[in-house]
Amino acid sequence: MAVPTVETAQGHVRPVRTTAPAGSPVAAAYARLTDAYGGLRVTGLAAHEPSPRGVGWVGADGLAAGGAALEEFLAWDEAQVRRDYGHRARPDVVAGFGLHRYAWPACLLITVPWFLERRVPLLSPDSVSFHRTQGRMAVRVGSFACLPGDPAAALPGARVVPDEEALREEVRAAVALHLEPVLEGFGPRMRRGRRALWGMVTDEVVEGLWYVGNLLGAAEERRAVRELELLLPGATAPYTGGAAFRTLEAPDGRELPTRDRASCCFFYTVRPADTCVTCPRTCDADRVARLTAAESGTPAS
Repeated sequence: MAVPTVETAQGHVRPVRTTAPAGSPVAAAYARLTDAYGGLRVTGLAAHEPSPRGVGWVGADGLAAGGAALEEFLAWDEAQVRRDYGHRARPDVVAGFGLHRYAWPACLLITVPWFLERRVPLLSPDSVSFHRTQGRMAVRVGSFACLPGDPAAALPGARVVPDEEALREEVRAAVALHLEPVLEGFGPRMRRGRRALWGMVTDEVVEGLWYVGNLLGAAEERRAVRELELLLPGATAPYTGGAAFRTLEAPDGRELPTRDRASCCFFYTVRPADTCVTCPRTCDADRVARLTAAESGTPAS
């Protein structure tokens, strides 16, 4: 449930103060995420609870270290490509697949509470564990940022920021806090420079929340697009590029939403005929054909 708000005479939106919530300030947002997207289940950990480890689990700090935990994590991606496509992928491509498969849900841990509750958890790499095959994440939330008047401001660990732009800066900083060490772990395997790696992070932030917004309904998808354009307008280092949304025109005149990715996942090196619909390599004519085919439920040629 979103924080209740009221619009002032000056047109500003302010949260209405109510009773402080019990428990984690982001638990409701994570529950709503799971309800909308069954492929990810987030468990909150108390301060005294150890992070899960063992078969299938990996900590973000393990990925950041770039050692045995990362090798085991990427072995899954390499085996998946060989199993599904019958040949090996380049090691840098495998590393890119692995980074995407962690960073996409990891960004949702930050962007979804911001989008739904206007609360931004600060998650160091040692506070998040991931079970890829079960679609599970375990998260220990210590501090978080929120707006004035949010009832969660009374909770331990709350850091109140003055306005929406300051909260957007907290989102950008929180994603960087969590993923910059992870990029250090993946980077030597990926043959990409810093700008290209942060282009990947930009895409994970935008496309993850855009996807979840779509699952929450048309109005929430439109709101997600607006929020992401404000979050990543295109000049917010270290992020590369912006949200980059635009519309195309279908043959019947309808508007088709799309965006231009800041990075390429190199999936075409595994299957040359395939590109993502938002890939820089996909021309607008192909995008229109694929988007209209998806809406009609017919396969794209």
